[in-house]
Amino acid sequence: MNKLKNKVAVITGGNSGIGFGIAEAFKNEGAVGAVVGRNQETLASAVGQLGDDFIAINADVTNLADLEKVFKETAEKFGKIDVIVANAGAGTTGTVADTNEADYNKAMDLNLKSVYFTVQKALPYMNDGGSIILIGSNAAHRAYPAFGLYGAAKAAVVFLAKGFSNDLLARKIRANVITPGTTDTPAFDKFVPAEQVEAVKTHFASVMPIGRIGQPSDIGNTAVFLASDDSSFMLGAELLVDGGMTYLSK
Repeated sequence: MNKLKNKVAVITGGNSGIGFGIAEAFKNEGAVGAVVGRNQETLASAVGQLGDDFIAINADVTNLADLEKVFKETAEKFGKIDVIVANAGAGTTGTVADTNEADYNKAMDLNLKSVYFTVQKALPYMNDGGSIILIGSNAAHRAYPAFGLYGAAKAAVVFLAKGFSNDLLARKIRANVITPGTTDTPAFDKFVPAEQVEAVKTHFASVMPIGRIGQPSDIGNTAVFLASDDSSFMLGAELLVDGGMTYLSK
């Protein structure tokens, strides 16, 4: 259980859901580092479970000064940074007919601009030979109703793994993207009334080729692979971790 021994990681949105699943998987493989989020209560809960080798940093990834603070504080605490996981984001809904400019800017700032500048602001503190892991969505490949803008942002994130890898060849920093499908996270509570959550999860499981929805640990285990030396020959790649939805569902 030491695939990430001596590696320092920063996970944005690491205080809950997929991000926490990644942080937990990293910890189990020997990594240390920082989880980043905006909710102080869930940040405290996350580091309480992760233990003394992780710190919590309250920051807004859409604020470039906050991003600078994240990487400066992590490097000061641990002396280096080896792995960046740009996970923070949120599903946003709306059709082209009813999305206004403010909604557009908010969605793109959180789901695309923040990814770009998370990586940019990390680079001065990051070791050569490090790993950048972006978190996409299968909404980049499937046109779910009212998720067009979110899907477009995530499609751009998929491309950024290629662009970042190309830009960083001289430093041997590789970027790859994990594309989850429906995953069991607190995000359900934002879109579905509490009394309907379990029924909605059951429905999603019934239409997924694998017969269940994803768990944060499914994404965490994939992130461990991309953070470790096992994936040293991979750069600019997309790993679909979506229970077969993109390629196998009808």
